[in-house]
Amino acid sequence: MTESHHPQKKWLPLAGLVAGCLLLVALLWRPGGGLAPTPTPYQTTFWDVFDTVTTVTGYADSQPEWDAQMDALHADLQRYHRLFDIYNAYPGLNNLYTINQNAGKGPVAVEEDILSLLTLAKEMYTQTGGKCNVAAGAVLALWHDARAAAEADPAAAALPDAKALQLAAAHTDPQNLLLDTAAGTVALADPALQLDVGSMAKGWATEMAARAAQARGLASALLNVGGNLRAIGQKPDGTAWTAGVETPWPNADGSYSLATPVVRVALQSGQSLVVSGDYQRYYTVDGKNYSHLIDPATLYPATFVSSVAVLCADSGVADALSTGLFCTDVADGLALVESLPGVEAIWLAADHTQTTSSGFAALETGG
Repeated sequence: MTESHHPQKKWLPLAGLVAGCLLLVALLWRPGGGLAPTPTPYQTTFWDVFDTVTTVTGYADSQPEWDAQMDALHADLQRYHRLFDIYNAYPGLNNLYTINQNAGKGPVAVEEDILSLLTLAKEMYTQTGGKCNVAAGAVLALWHDARAAAEADPAAAALPDAKALQLAAAHTDPQNLLLDTAAGTVALADPALQLDVGSMAKGWATEMAARAAQARGLASALLNVGGNLRAIGQKPDGTAWTAGVETPWPNADGSYSLATPVVRVALQSGQSLVVSGDYQRYYTVDGKNYSHLIDPATLYPATFVSSVAVLCADSGVADALSTGLFCTDVADGLALVESLPGVEAIWLAADHTQTTSSGFAALETGG
């Protein structure tokens, strides 16, 4: 009896091993013949879009494939940078600078991308109760000029003139931003109105560039466009890309430990994490820091919290929401987020108080 069972004990494991190998070969075999290569990790950095640093981390089957994807992605981001630039003109291109220069003079023919961004901007103005307003360029320009002057000569740092801010605020009504999608034009009915899409253009461009990259076949990557994070697919091992919410509080010496996140969250494919905070772009007057995030209600930098991080399935929406929420009382902002499906957020106050939306904790990860 004992000897008669030996063949079964020897051949059953061998059969299982052969079946497993065949399954592995089937999984690795690509259509057209040949084994599918194991994806290799890559990382690429761009320095010339949206005046910030862009880093893309991801996987591809080969260096040429990755390089081709990055060249196309870079070209997309550069194009959006030119379209949404309010400081420079480009030959043969009607961009936001062109629109601002023609305020009060009539419609300007623009590309569909500008109309799409500005359409979303008007929607986000309503959704945030006016706290995210791309028509506030006249006010923001005064703060931009004051910050630039302070950077050039810190000893002469000063706040914008209060009366000038009030006068500029009278020309920030988005109803004077006229969009004609049928004709493909944008007009500013108020000659003193100026557009500034810094509150959401980077996020919108990140989203559009990510979608185009996916359509070209990029299957696994994490885009970081100046802190706007957007996930494409998952890692090859099936785990999610993770993103950290930076620590917005200064150390005793005034420096920031941005590399140490307060929390980390898992990003599903298509999800974005966008943070608005007062700890990176600011200037100092009489020992007090003034950030670039201006509350339309006061015309001065918002001081409700140190940062707000928003997670949702559209980087442009997340960017606009994070700006609007930073300029909103936390209780009101929390109510807004809870009313929006698929949106989560965390608020980090100067006293280190943390407030999270109801579903945010479920997204946190220790990875």
